[in-house]
Amino acid sequence: MGRNNVRVLVRARPTASYASDNFTFNEACDSIDMRVAKDAASGTVNNQQESWHFKLDKVMANASQEQVFEACAADVVRSVMDGYNGTIMAYGQTGAGKTHSMTGGHVGFADRGIVPRSISQMYAEAAARPEKNITIRLSYVEIYNELMFDLLTDVGVSEQSGDLHVVEDAKGSIQVKGLSNPIASSEEEALHLFFQGDTNRHVAEHALNKGSTRSHCVFTIHIECRSRVESNE
Repeated sequence: MGRNNVRVLVRARPTASYASDNFTFNEACDSIDMRVAKDAASGTVNNQQESWHFKLDKVMANASQEQVFEACAADVVRSVMDGYNGTIMAYGQTGAGKTHSMTGGHVGFADRGIVPRSISQMYAEAAARPEKNITIRLSYVEIYNELMFDLLTDVGVSEQSGDLHVVEDAKGSIQVKGLSNPIASSEEEALHLFFQGDTNRHVAEHALNKGSTRSHCVFTIHIECRSRVESNE
């Protein structure tokens, strides 16, 4: 994986009413073709575009959670453990499956999403580097109605004012002032914090999803790494 690459991957949600007349997902060549018939009401002379072709880094239709993790996140986690910043962002319309891809479902262990799998891999990578003293901290912030809420604090979201602010620290890093940043000493503790924070998010029912998350959120894993054998690192 390139250290400064931005990659775009599309995951198509399985559906019983797939619009095959309008979309073609080409997994072999990682592209999507979209077709929209011309509007006959526009008259004989009609220059309306009918087709579009999109080339992406990866197209995945009917992919498993493990396949999505390997394609989207595995290399990012390894790069983070080597000292590079990494970001994975899920984008899509309401009901597209963003939360399922990132957090996972409730069917079983194989249904885990990108975040739990990333946590597991991160602690496995840390265990494989005994020469390093690695500290892992977590933060989880929700953005809802232009306000920011700490999902890992003991204070309930309904009791928070939402007036957290994004600031730049003395080292030039972007931080959320006042956001809790607890140490997770084990994979189990990290997963507990993540799922605890996830239950604090705003949810509401709509036509596509009875438990739709109604906000944006940023879950961050902070890695501090020092050499056990070289005191100047």
